[in-house]
Formats: sequence, structure tokens, C-alpha cells
Amino acid sequence: MLNHWDGLERFLEDGRIELDTNSVERAMRPVALSRKNSLFAGSDEGGENWACLASLIETCKLNGVNPQIYFTDLLTRLVNGWPQKRIDELMPWHWVSQPTS
Repeated sequence: MLNHWDGLERFLEDGRIELDTNSVERAMRPVALSRKNSLFAGSDEGGENWACLASLIETCKLNGVNPQIYFTDLLTRLVNGWPQKRIDELMPWHWVSQPTS
């Protein structure tokens, strides 16, 4: 206990500090699982594609965007001829869902 006394004092002084690391471990679990699954991508190119998709998915989550809705809308817009010069508007931090009819 004496080895952790400074941490205990800090915990008692600041109510925002959590006593355990479960929330951090839960947040890191998808990253570890994705890294483990990417070992079976099949090739270097497959691994790079996997990394791009995983990055986009996590970026969606960080920006409060549902990845499934985002990818559905993104692919639809690209197939329908979205202009290359406006591609930045489709990034998760700029993306706005099209209203459904």
C-alpha cells in the first residue's frame, strides 16, 4: 500500500480519477482485436486496405458518425459520380447525411 500512497492521495483529492482501468481497457479492446484479425488479411495490399478501413471506422466513431450509415452513404455518393474536387466533404469530420425521402 505504501508503494501506491501518492496515487491514493491523488484519487482522494480528485473525484474525476477512476480507481480502476476498465474503461480504458474497454476502449482499447477493438484496436487490439482489429490488429489481431488483420494478421489474416492475405497479403500486404490486403493489410493496407484493412488499415484504411479500420482508420475510417475509428474516425467515424471519434466524430460521432455511425460507420454503417456513413459507408452506405459514401459509396452511394461515389457511385453516383461525386466530384473529385469535393472529396474532402465526404470525410467523417465534414460528412453530413443526406436526408431520406
